[in-house]
Amino acid sequence: MPITVLGDEALAWRKASASAGNGECVEVAAASSGWRIFIRDSKDPEGPVLSCSADAFRSFLDTARNRRFPS
Repeated sequence: MPITVLGDEALAWRKASASAGNGECVEVAAASSGWRIFIRDSKDPEGPVLSCSADAFRSFLDTARNRRFPS
């Protein structure tokens, strides 16, 4: 699990266990406080990092798992 520092946060990045191993996935890391989630492209680990609240990320995952995205 690669660790990077973003600001004053040490982030341990994780990929999905279902990742195909071809490098085309996203990685996520939780802030030590637990209230913020960071997201990056695994092909560009030095590139931009998105962040959102843990609640927003859980809502996104719930929507994706239940395939409730609008068409």
